[in-house]
Amino acid sequence: MTLRLAIRSYAYSLLRPLRTASGAWQQREGWLLRLTCAISGQVGWGEVAPLDPEHRPVCARALTRWQNSGDVECERDQLESLLPTLPAEVGFALGASLAELDGVVQAWLPAPSSACLLPAGPAMLPMLDQLLATHSVDEPLTVKWKVAATNWDHEWSLLSRLLDRLPPEAHLRLDANAGWDRTEADRWAGVLEGDPRLDWLEQPLAVDDLQGLQDLAKRVPVALDESLLKHPALREQWQGWQVRRPLLEGDPRLLLRQLQEGRPRLMLSTVFETGIGFRWLALMAGLQQRGPTPVAPGLAPGWCPEGRLFSSDPEQVWAAAALGC
Repeated sequence: MTLRLAIRSYAYSLLRPLRTASGAWQQREGWLLRLTCAISGQVGWGEVAPLDPEHRPVCARALTRWQNSGDVECERDQLESLLPTLPAEVGFALGASLAELDGVVQAWLPAPSSACLLPAGPAMLPMLDQLLATHSVDEPLTVKWKVAATNWDHEWSLLSRLLDRLPPEAHLRLDANAGWDRTEADRWAGVLEGDPRLDWLEQPLAVDDLQGLQDLAKRVPVALDESLLKHPALREQWQGWQVRRPLLEGDPRLLLRQLQEGRPRLMLSTVFETGIGFRWLALMAGLQQRGPTPVAPGLAPGWCPEGRLFSSDPEQVWAAAALGC
């Protein structure tokens, strides 16, 4: 089967800087893929959205073979054989577009209600107060706070104020982005152990400290994130919660199948993608809600600007990228 592949780059800024244990950033850059069947005209869409700055040039080099002023003709079997050799972010885009061409997705699902992402440091408290003032009492509130991103002692003092404000029925996730050592993680676990509001500590220790993560998980719930990207085998081995970011994992068809089959303890998370990638994230989060362990996904509402780049219509996203908006 002959396919035509086109690539278009995009760039935009988050509404506020995102500060994590590895630094602060605000600019997002990536590429959109459009794959068209030369016979039927059917279209599949994909997105390359690297988070790690070191991955961007790697993705750019992988895409070079297809970038020119128009569509590039490709054979379907050649793309399938090439896919496993590509950077994971490019593999997602290609796998997603091929899956859509194949009709794997019968219906796109709306995104479920998301956890609310709180900024790092003292900016957390004003946003939390705003959420508490506006949140509907009929819907559970889940908040995620970025920690290990500013002065640890200052964050420690903020924790008690957060816990005092957070209602008993709310859910709390603390994301250290692999920024704590064992001593600091133990200090926080000592306060949070047994608190029914705690969903989990997200990647509290370094990605390679698997023993430390296992030991900590005996005291409090621990969800892996970055460890899963560096050690993909853990996706089948870790029995606790997993934060899954489909756009960073390669061909999405395996994860889609697992969610359709009801794989437990997977939480779907954003990489601040455009509307093309978000369709997949919303679909997978919706499937997770139907499974045995439904939980609010991490979609970071209110962090991306509005506009056609975030439309659920891929054609609008494609056109917006061309206009740089």
